[in-house]
Amino acid sequence: MPSDKPLRRKYTFKTAGEDDKTAQVVLVKHKREREAHVWMKAFLWALYLPAYPDLQVEVPAPREDRYKPDVVALDPWDDPRLWGEAGAVSAAKIRALLQRYPRTHFALGKWDQPLGRVAATVREVLRDRPTRHAPLDLLRFDADSRERFIDENGRVTLSFEEIEWRRL
Repeated sequence: MPSDKPLRRKYTFKTAGEDDKTAQVVLVKHKREREAHVWMKAFLWALYLPAYPDLQVEVPAPREDRYKPDVVALDPWDDPRLWGEAGAVSAAKIRALLQRYPRTHFALGKWDQPLGRVAATVREVLRDRPTRHAPLDLLRFDADSRERFIDENGRVTLSFEEIEWRRL
């Protein structure tokens, strides 16, 4: 994939929400951000929107002072119910978030990478931690995911059956 990092642009993505109402999100590709990172945020948003209708993209978790999620759904007390990360995430960040939010559903999206290595990292982090009370999903988006799941009008259509994913 050619380097696309220096460009800045806006993307508008649409998907079907509850009762076939169209949901929409506008994402800005930041100067040093890869387009694939923007697409993964849109994919996470589209996949989890049915379960979390209040899902937001690129919005800080109000009570989190160190990390910002790529996608997040909050409970009435402003704690994250779902926290999604797209792309590279350090083991230290995973460790801190899983320890801080044992009742939060986590989704980690990877672009065209085998899930085995990240699964091993997460299992290592979880080995000596308190019990989790929410799932942790690992999702792989293949290199052709943009062409497969986003049409020319920005409509995102994909399901869990169309991607490789694991729940830990």
